Amino acid sequence: MDIRYLHNFLKVVDLGSMSEAARQLDVSPAAIAQQMRTLERELGASLLVRQGRSVQPTAAGQRLLERGRILVQDADALRDWVATDEDEGELRLGTVNTALHSFLPDILQSFAKHYPGVRIALRSAITPALYGALTQFELDAALCLKLPFELPKTVCWASLRQEPLVVLAHAHDAQRDPLELLRTQPLVRYDRQLAGGSLADRYLQAQRIQPHERVELNSIMAIALLVQRGLGVGLVPDIGRGLEGPDLCKLAVPAVSVPEDGAPLPARELGLLWRHQSPRGHWVQTLLRCAREVIEA
Repeated sequence: MDIRYLHNFLKVVDLGSMSEAARQLDVSPAAIAQQMRTLERELGASLLVRQGRSVQPTAAGQRLLERGRILVQDADALRDWVATDEDEGELRLGTVNTALHSFLPDILQSFAKHYPGVRIALRSAITPALYGALTQFELDAALCLKLPFELPKTVCWASLRQEPLVVLAHAHDAQRDPLELLRTQPLVRYDRQLAGGSLADRYLQAQRIQPHERVELNSIMAIALLVQRGLGVGLVPDIGRGLEGPDLCKLAVPAVSVPEDGAPLPARELGLLWRHQSPRGHWVQTLLRCAREVIEA
């Protein structure tokens, strides 16, 4: 049995679509379909059944799914164990954009001093996508936001920093009340479909502020650029050193409680995710130490 076919079977089941699996794997849908037929022929059982536009595993496919993940994981670990030199190889790292645009370059610079022969394969995405890639063995670690559910025992989490909400304003408004700015100035809104944007929206609702929105976008750095040009104010998580500029200031906002339970509205939390048993675990631990040193400096 070709372990690549088994890996692709897992991808098809996870996505519920052969065409989407083919797109993400950068192969043709016909190739994926042929691989699935080959697996079925080798195992002597039907593995997938169509339900409308999606595919679902049969009972036999479900049994293969349960053991297949372990087999793929063991094959990946074996290949890495044989091929990975202590000081050379590739570390597959995922990151959210805010980390990429702030302190990640310093973390990678520090890591490179420890392992100059290790290549970093970097993938930028939102946290749910990074978590999915990690659990599907496509990433070794991910610098991302804390997930809102309990992690399985196979995945580890280390918190690195809290990112409370701040108002981004033009430097000439540095002495003004941040809540007054949110009430009176156009808002360059952080995308509400993202965790930080949703947090900002909950804050505005708790403060009973109905802002005049100028634009909504999914980049904190882009919001900072628009604010510097006098196009309004922003309410975003404080990503640290990335929010700097001669015409930009950050204003802390008063704490607020969530109406549902009276608890304080939490800050956004960023940290490192990695798989518990990984042949690249020693690299991940070094990366974690580098991240803590950079962020705490």
